[in-house]
Amino acid sequence: MSGCDPFCPPRRLRRGAALTLVFASVLVAGAATGALPGDRRGASEQARPAAPGSHSEAVTRAAEEAMADGKSPLEAAERAVSRSGDRWAAVYSEGEYEEFTESLDGQYTGVGLEARRERDGGIEVTKVRSGSPAAGAGIRAGDRLRSVDGRPVDGRPVTEVVSLLRGDATDAPAGTTVRLSLERGTRAWTETLRRARLSTDPVTVRTLAGGVTVIRIAAFTKGVGDAVRTAVRDAPAGAGIVLDLRGNSGGLVTEAVSTASAFLDGGLVATYDVDGDQRALHAEPGGDTTKPLVTLVDGGTMSAAELLTGALQDRGRAVVVGTRTFGKGSVQMPSRLPDGSVAELTVGHYRTPSGHTVDGTGITPDLETGRRALEQAETVLSGLGDSR
Repeated sequence: MSGCDPFCPPRRLRRGAALTLVFASVLVAGAATGALPGDRRGASEQARPAAPGSHSEAVTRAAEEAMADGKSPLEAAERAVSRSGDRWAAVYSEGEYEEFTESLDGQYTGVGLEARRERDGGIEVTKVRSGSPAAGAGIRAGDRLRSVDGRPVDGRPVTEVVSLLRGDATDAPAGTTVRLSLERGTRAWTETLRRARLSTDPVTVRTLAGGVTVIRIAAFTKGVGDAVRTAVRDAPAGAGIVLDLRGNSGGLVTEAVSTASAFLDGGLVATYDVDGDQRALHAEPGGDTTKPLVTLVDGGTMSAAELLTGALQDRGRAVVVGTRTFGKGSVQMPSRLPDGSVAELTVGHYRTPSGHTVDGTGITPDLETGRRALEQAETVLSGLGDSR
């Protein structure tokens, strides 16, 4: 199990469904305008009013009644959501919702560490972001994290450790300090770091020995589509491209559609419904349709990443390799509550271009393989290259 600062849900979110960066969270203005937002933060202020008789209306009414009785609207909304059985619903305080939208813009507050829990329960640093407070303190991958602000972390879920690093429990802003106890071999020491506003690095590009370009997308934050289009343009013509979506939990659907546009010459990407109203998402024309393409997926590929995978598979643009995807194809939209908090509730589902419903079923790869998936992808690409 692994985790990192920017993509772990806030505490109130973790108490309900583990909604990280999901397709649902970006269809904010859709109900009111019929179009997807280009800017997640601007759209977040357009949280729609509750439709009469809807699940959203029930939650809003519970919050209003609580406020009238001098009770917490947010807690009343959480109880209403819990009773509803809506697996993907979540309730945010106003501050948490702002933090979540900022993370989708590729910004977060933290110290720049990624970590995983080892078999013995210890927390090991797996990556230190360049230029971060952690890098400035000399912390390295392989160091063991023993405590955060005096709280031992051995045996804790990584999400809890990340929450401590970020200061979620106290809504700690950039500039606040956090004290870490670490070990490296026989050396044990303590570092006091100052949290900072950091940028995520959701797209990485590398070239394999045979010339294959591997584009890995960790999450669909702002700017991902442009980064992928640049990588596709710069990729050599002959060897092909591997689009690695393994472990990608979703993000901004506008960026997933923009990424699809890098490989498609227009056309349908997905359809979705909002309270019965049918809508469609289309790629922009002019994408590269000639370079051989393999998409890698696994059980951690979900939401907007599944939307993209389904489009490339159904349109015959990519061979999908790996294991069945997660199966998160529902659509959520936010409703603003009387105290400024936000409830995001399920309003519909999306389908791939061929009409396949992803929710609860996932996407089945064209070639199922759990091990050596990248090597299998290279083999597939060699065949695709020979046939074109």
